[in-house]
This record gives sequence, structure tokens and C-alpha cells, in this order.
Amino acid sequence: MREGHDTGLQGATAAVWLTRLQGWAKALGFSQIGVADVDLSTAEPGLEAWLAAGFHGSMGYMAAHGLKRARPAELVPGTVRVVTARMDYLPRDTPEGWQAIAFDRLGQPSKAVVSLYAHGRDYHKVLRQRLQQLVDRLQREVGAFGHRVFTDSAPVLEVELAQRSGLGWRGKHTLLLSREGGSMCFLGDIYVDLPLPLTPPESDHCGQCRACLDACPTGAILAPYRLDARRCLSYLTIEHDGPIPHEFRAALGNRIYGCDDCQLVCPWNKFAQCSSLPDFDAREALSAATLLALWAWGEADFLRLTEGSAIRRIGHARWRRNLAVALGNAWRDTGDEAIAVALQAALPGADALLAEHLHWALAQRA
Repeated sequence: MREGHDTGLQGATAAVWLTRLQGWAKALGFSQIGVADVDLSTAEPGLEAWLAAGFHGSMGYMAAHGLKRARPAELVPGTVRVVTARMDYLPRDTPEGWQAIAFDRLGQPSKAVVSLYAHGRDYHKVLRQRLQQLVDRLQREVGAFGHRVFTDSAPVLEVELAQRSGLGWRGKHTLLLSREGGSMCFLGDIYVDLPLPLTPPESDHCGQCRACLDACPTGAILAPYRLDARRCLSYLTIEHDGPIPHEFRAALGNRIYGCDDCQLVCPWNKFAQCSSLPDFDAREALSAATLLALWAWGEADFLRLTEGSAIRRIGHARWRRNLAVALGNAWRDTGDEAIAVALQAALPGADALLAEHLHWALAQRA
């Protein structure tokens, strides 16, 4: 980026261009656009304390980048504003009472549960492409300017920036909450050297509610706004590549990729909106499958059926590890002999990591 880049976006003119930008974003499927300042210094102590406590677990990249997350102009020199974007992701055909339906599935041990955000296409690809289209449109109108597009792909404080730019507020579960759309949304950012006008921040509307803290299966939300990722089922099934700690295996239930419990109980998600894009329509192979059906996938099946999905990034080995734990829980709860047979059959070809989880699973009904 070029320091002090000037396209003439000043005063009333800048406000007009922001309004146009928001209109173009809406046409691209974004739910809301804001603009944040690059001074996030007041967020630095909290970030440092979170890292010092080790709450990031094995996500070494969180510590490696350190305070760059809170310093946009250091990450991308020349940045003077961050354009923030929110995109709702519930599938277009999401029925009324979707939270109750999701909880009902959690109560069916033989059914596989995949976090709702991963039922469709990989959000990294969808948001990145559409954020770039938004940049391209603005450049056609005002001329070239310095920019970088980010979608969960760099040391960026997405929720902090979203809150400061008025897209919502940080809920007690640490996710962004919006009065218009709850928390079922993706976030993306564009670092720019354009002096766009700032949009006002949103205030907190959680009040005395602690539904998310009480609902967390592993107590990962230690206190309001304080999450220990090492206890979080989303972290353990997606980011963590070693053995799943024994103390959390029963709590995993039939979840094999992510966990939505803190969002399912949030009162604000009665306002969650369906996406306007077909990209997030649910794939039946992921949203309606049984654990045994997914266990039958070979690696080629996994790669084919998760193509274009966020799930593919965890790899077949981690997928099998997660399934083994979920099947162990189902074996304990249902006594279905087919589960024990399937687990036993996998032992001869299992590596050490999978074998340990298989033995644990088989021992659940010993």
C-alpha cells in the first residue's frame, strides 16, 4: 500500500462512496458493511492475556503473530481503514425452529452432527471471491487503491473490528452478535488506504443472559468473553491434531466437526437470517448422514464428498479420529452391535493415533 494514498474521498464525497459500497455489497450477498479505524490499542492487553494463559492451545500461529493482530497498519503498511463485512450463512431452506431441530439431532446418538456453517461451500472461498469483487467494483469507480482482502486467513481481529465498525457486539461466547442476524454469520475484512468515513460501533446487548456459558458441553467459556480454546469442541475437532483429551470425549457426543451449542441457545439467534446465496445450501451427505455411513467413507470418498467444503482442511485422518470418538459414544448409548463390528474391523489398518481412539471407543460398553 501507498502511505497516505488519496483518491479524493473526502467529507461528503466519502460518505456517498460508502453508501454505494454498501449497496454493491448487498448485491453480492453480504448482510452488512462497516468501516473501522486501525487503532486497536485498547484490545492489546486482552489479547496478550489470552495468549499468556495458553488459551490458544496448539494454534501456534496465534502467538507467532502476536500483537500484529491488533495493529492493522503493521500487518499491511499504509492501511488507514478496515472495511468489515458480515455474511449470514444459514441455508436458504432453513426451516422455522431450526435450533430445536439441531438439538433434536444431538439427542440421536447414531446421527452425525456437523456444525451448521460447514454444511455448504467453504466460506473462505465464497467470502474472499466476493470481497475481491467488491474491491474491483470500487476501483472501477474511484481508481486504483491499496488493499488486502482477508477471510480468516491472516492475523486479524475480525470480531473486534466488526464490533468497532457497528456490525454487532462481542457476545459472551466471544462470537459476533447482531440484532438483525444473531451470530450465524461469517466475517471478512478489506484493509484499505482509502480515508472512508467510520461507521459507529455497536453497544453490548447481552445483559444478564448467560445461556451460552451454561450450555457449553465442556465449560470452555470460563467467564463472559473468556474462552479457553483447549476445552472447546470446535477447536478439538477442527484445529487440534493430536489425541482428543479423555475428559472431553463423552461430551463430544455425536459431534464430528465443530459445535454450535452456544449459538443454538442464544436468544438473539431467533433473528438469524438465511443466506441469499446457494453456496451455503446444505449437502445432504453431510447434513443428514449417520455416523456409520460416514465411517464407511474411504479417503477417496472423503476427498470427493468434501470437495469445496471447509471440512476437507482437517484431512481424512482427523475426520476418522473424530468419528471414532462419536461412534464410541453411540456404542455406549445404543448398544448397536454394528458399531462395535465397524470399529473392530478398522483396528488392523489403524495408525497409533486412530487405534488409541478405537480402543477407547470399543471400551465404552465393556
